[in-house]
Amino acid sequence: MSDTYRTVAERATATFEVRGSEFLGHVAPADTVEEAEAFVEAVGAEYADATHNVPAYRVPAGEASERTPGSDVMLREYGDDDGEPSGSAGKPALNVLEKRDLRNVVAVVTRYYGGTNLGVGGLARAYSRAVKDAVDEAGVVEERPHRRLVVSTDYDDSGTIRGVIESSGVEFEADYDERVRFELRVPLVEVNDLVERLNDATSGRVEIE
Repeated sequence: MSDTYRTVAERATATFEVRGSEFLGHVAPADTVEEAEAFVEAVGAEYADATHNVPAYRVPAGEASERTPGSDVMLREYGDDDGEPSGSAGKPALNVLEKRDLRNVVAVVTRYYGGTNLGVGGLARAYSRAVKDAVDEAGVVEERPHRRLVVSTDYDDSGTIRGVIESSGVEFEADYDERVRFELRVPLVEVNDLVERLNDATSGRVEIE
């Protein structure tokens, strides 16, 4: 398997109407089932007044720490009709992600019912279009598998740690509380090297999860 994969570049939403029903397609990158479920929950809360919020996602199963570069990744593929007729919503939404060969991605299609039944075929086309339009809006990128690391340190070492992290060029967020905590998103192929550099820089005092 290639060490790169296709996913959406960012969160995005696309909207359109079909015979009075309003459809909003939402997509976002997601590296884990937990992230995908959190996005589904957030959209459901934001559009709690909608008639349906149909989820679909393709994300790696299991923990990122259990995966190695170049290994086959087992994907968790999920779609749910959320009260629409069986097979008319969740599966068509998921099919778009499959046909575009996208993974580490989550989609939710929000529908506000407009008073006219669309039939199973009409619904399938609408839910497919909502995901397609949202993916087009977000854009597709080639990505490398990542792992999230949490690095905790005392203030004395925090400057050194931050310097190592910044020089590596990885994405991170810092939280300065009783201890300093960095949350990193590191390409899988760079994890071991970065962990070694962090330990060397602090003589092993740093905590890495």
